[in-house]
Amino acid sequence: MKLYGYWRSSAAYRVRIALNLKQLSAEQISVHLVKNGGEQHSQAYDRLNPQHLVPTLLDEGQEDELNLSQSLAIIEYLEEKYPQEALLPSNIEHRAIVRSMAQAIACEIHPLDNLRVLQYLVNDMGVSEADKMRWYHHWIIVGFTALEAQLSQYSGRYCFGDTPTLADICLVPQVYNAKRFNVPLDDFPNIVRIDQTCNQLAPFVDAAPERQHDAS
Repeated sequence: MKLYGYWRSSAAYRVRIALNLKQLSAEQISVHLVKNGGEQHSQAYDRLNPQHLVPTLLDEGQEDELNLSQSLAIIEYLEEKYPQEALLPSNIEHRAIVRSMAQAIACEIHPLDNLRVLQYLVNDMGVSEADKMRWYHHWIIVGFTALEAQLSQYSGRYCFGDTPTLADICLVPQVYNAKRFNVPLDDFPNIVRIDQTCNQLAPFVDAAPERQHDAS
């Protein structure tokens, strides 16, 4: 397998965690999202991923090579193909709850604060850096407020019970970004607690942005 990603990409970070939890290896290929106008816009990468986003997973072990984008789709694929070290509960209702929390992060919070959105706000709409940060903080706080309520109901040591799941895989990169942009987290004790617990585990630590070969 090959994983095209970027050290600071939240979506690629999720897939790295999932691979580590499942004890799977993939060749890590860097697609720098900032240098040279963004390598994700190159002709070579366009052929792999016309969305111009990371990550992209190539699984060459298939009869026909699989080219897969979108982090949640990639993780669900890994979950089905490599069921060891399950990332979703066995109970159907519990799986739905975990997916709900994961999608609250990956589909509601993250897209509004993604790099291309922030670049569009500044470069195309003329939004000031201060207002860009207001935008960023606002959507993190809105999303975390709702997630904190879910965690108050369902969390144990982790987002759902006492085993890391897809929800934790999505949470940790989002908290990393919140800290990076100085979002206050005092009102989110469960989020902070679970993030700290996850980051004591090697699969999360080894997936951290600063530990990647392209970190700069």
